[in-house]
Amino acid sequence: KPKPFGTEETLVAVEKLPKYVQPAFEDFKTLNRIQSRLHKSALESDENLLLCAPTGAGKTNVALLCMMREIGKHINSDGTINADEFKIIYVAPMRSLVQEMVGNFGKRLSSYNLTVSELTGDHQLTREQIQATQVIVCTPEKWDIITRKGGEKTFTQLVRLVIIDEIHLLHDERGPVLEALVARTIRNIETTQEDVRLVGLSATLPNYQDVATLLRIKPETGLFYFDNSFRPVPLEQQYIGVTEKKALKRFQVMNDIVYEKVMEHAGRNQVLVFVHSRKETGKTARAIRDMCLEKDTLGQFLREGSASMEVLRTEAEQVKNGELKDLLPYGFAIHHAGMTRVDRTLVEDLFADRHIQVLVSTATLAWGVNLPAHTVIIKGTQVYNPEKGRWVELGALDVLQMLGRAGRPQYDTKGEGILITNHSELQYYLSLLNQQLPIESQLISKMPDMLNAEIVLGTIQSVRDAVTWLGYTYLYIRMLRSPQLYAISVDKVKEDPLLEQHRADLVHTAAL
Repeated sequence: KPKPFGTEETLVAVEKLPKYVQPAFEDFKTLNRIQSRLHKSALESDENLLLCAPTGAGKTNVALLCMMREIGKHINSDGTINADEFKIIYVAPMRSLVQEMVGNFGKRLSSYNLTVSELTGDHQLTREQIQATQVIVCTPEKWDIITRKGGEKTFTQLVRLVIIDEIHLLHDERGPVLEALVARTIRNIETTQEDVRLVGLSATLPNYQDVATLLRIKPETGLFYFDNSFRPVPLEQQYIGVTEKKALKRFQVMNDIVYEKVMEHAGRNQVLVFVHSRKETGKTARAIRDMCLEKDTLGQFLREGSASMEVLRTEAEQVKNGELKDLLPYGFAIHHAGMTRVDRTLVEDLFADRHIQVLVSTATLAWGVNLPAHTVIIKGTQVYNPEKGRWVELGALDVLQMLGRAGRPQYDTKGEGILITNHSELQYYLSLLNQQLPIESQLISKMPDMLNAEIVLGTIQSVRDAVTWLGYTYLYIRMLRSPQLYAISVDKVKEDPLLEQHRADLVHTAAL
């Protein structure tokens, strides 16, 4: 349930913000609760911030407030901006998110004549383009590559603000890149004495203090933690464990459950079903449609001759993807990265306009486009990992992200999230979603790689340097906090409270 307002708590009106900030917020009358609480810290100070809040709580606007603080320093009395004095980096984990942010920031900063560009595997920038850009949105890997190149000094010296979105990705196998980035940025600040502001945005996680330590944040002024009661729409959760062992039978049982849940909302609310492979999207959507045909329940989704029916029939003619073409007239659809951009965009638009009733999609949709639905069903939790060549359990962050898509702030009083998994995994997901699992460092697995990069850069020239460098990482913070988890005995900690010897051992092992 949403928390009641405190006695001193009010929503800040946009017209009360400094004049130069208002154009970026022209579509808003007031900031929301979280933004109102943070606006002073974001706009009136330069200290590092960490904001932990549920998906959909408006973290992007807090990032924008921090950007405005920096931009405000470079505005002349006649309103022009010295655009070549600063750069802002916004790091987002997925390409789809990067594109969304470029669109969003580009639009909101257009009146300031600032350039916002993306830098991803899809989208390269020349040195001239980088020079002409003030806000660069990129993936962690890209920013890592740029800061690894010694020759890019001129450009990296202008960076005044680094915003890391979804910083809870530290827990992911891509986490080490984030650790290296933060360590590199902080060491750079210390050696050059130039101030760079670090802002972290993350989902709600239990050990947010550790992440705050990594970002060098003063807990009393720079750390903001909001629990799930600050979700824009309360979330009702159901967990369903399937005991069936045989794969084919299990597929059928899961489809039965999905069908039941979908029928509870037929004709009233839209349902978004997440599955874990491209092929699975079509299989599941067809299975549900066929069950509807069999039980003669299709009419409950769309009335014959309704406007939506006409729209879907007309649009289906343009569609390239055969499965989608076949499903659309029934009010069903699929969405995955293997479809053409045009087909995907069509599905997104038809779902947003509430013509499509049931959308079966892969996880890419959860991380990219903001397409909330009243009900989200996660069908199964096993994902195939090509690197490992086997099926693995779905990660915590993916599940949170998918469930974060339940409930549409503009229409719903509550959202509904349903997770269907194997019975044996129920407990794991329950503890995970009640925010009981701390996020850990994954650095050890990538250590040789990371050390190599720093050696090439010249930041590490001896074992001593490497030990120091490790002291800047999230791994070090977590080893100090929970030594047992990282196989460090109590006696070892007593002898070596700063873990200098242990860090040296790690470096030697990595160098072998």
